[in-house]
Amino acid sequence: MIVGVGVDLVDLTRFERKLTETAGLSEKIFTATEREANAQSLAGFWAAKESVIKAIGNPQGLAWHDIEITKDELGKPKLNITGATKNRADEMGITSWHLSISHDGGMATAFVIAEGN
Repeated sequence: MIVGVGVDLVDLTRFERKLTETAGLSEKIFTATEREANAQSLAGFWAAKESVIKAIGNPQGLAWHDIEITKDELGKPKLNITGATKNRADEMGITSWHLSISHDGGMATAFVIAEGN
């Protein structure tokens, strides 16, 4: 059963500018593993994090590092949810996440489906 859906769209140029202009922003938003990616991928990761929040709401105590984007052995993006965000997901009965990220035309987008029993 689908419990929540979220989608977000990010302008790559604007996103890259914000990362450059705002000291410490990258460290605040992204885990050390995520920061190894290029700016285009980071924009997709940001869209994914925003999509998770849209799917479940903004839990009290959310930390951006609670939502980490990794890839499986085939390169498919996946979500690792911890902390306050995981607590909220557990309360909602979410048992699995589905994530798609795409980049084109100077934009990055992410789509998240939260699924439960």
